[in-house]
Amino acid sequence: MARDDASILNVDDLLAAYALGYFPMARARHEADVVWVLPDQRGVLPLNEARAPKKLLRFLRRCPFELRINTAFQQVIEACAAPTPGREETWINDAIIETYCDLHFHGHAHSVECWNGNALVGGLYGIAIGGIFCGESMFSKEPNASKIAMLHLIARLKLAGFSLLDTQFHTEHLAQFGVREMPNNVYQDELRKLIQVKADFTQPPANSSAEILSSTIYVWQSMTQTS
Repeated sequence: MARDDASILNVDDLLAAYALGYFPMARARHEADVVWVLPDQRGVLPLNEARAPKKLLRFLRRCPFELRINTAFQQVIEACAAPTPGREETWINDAIIETYCDLHFHGHAHSVECWNGNALVGGLYGIAIGGIFCGESMFSKEPNASKIAMLHLIARLKLAGFSLLDTQFHTEHLAQFGVREMPNNVYQDELRKLIQVKADFTQPPANSSAEILSSTIYVWQSMTQTS
């Protein structure tokens, strides 16, 4: 894993770094600096290999959440940065929050949100670059909220013409969706090809919650690879 210290982030540097496979992390929530990370083994989900537990797909059909896109990006990233029981420290510092909000303003970073009434109860955010979506972090304040956001993200990416979800690292939690490890040299080859693809995260499906949920269910019903 290669790391270089950096104390200042900006949109142009971030986009250039992602095009080379790097991403920033802080060592702690309240540290000012970040490090640039390039994993030897990358967590990736080729979208044609996506799967989900049957129990979660059943929950999706009676989903109690309202799904929204890009309506509360800063709230999502701040929730991802907040400490939780068992995770008192996070890698998202103020520099990351500020710069990714700027990326969102310029149309490069996006959030998927689960709402229960007026409460934001789960979600995730990441960066779209060509035909790759680089997922950054997720959070959940109610059971299954982040997982439902993940299901919708996968469905939306498939409908919008993306090919790969880059999760950066492989975890047991992500493995249930089909995430696997990819050596960095293979990832670099995929990255060079897919950044040339023109995919638009903001297009399908439409932004009403009913249409989003309907499209999410449609995509998952069309897939037979479940666990």
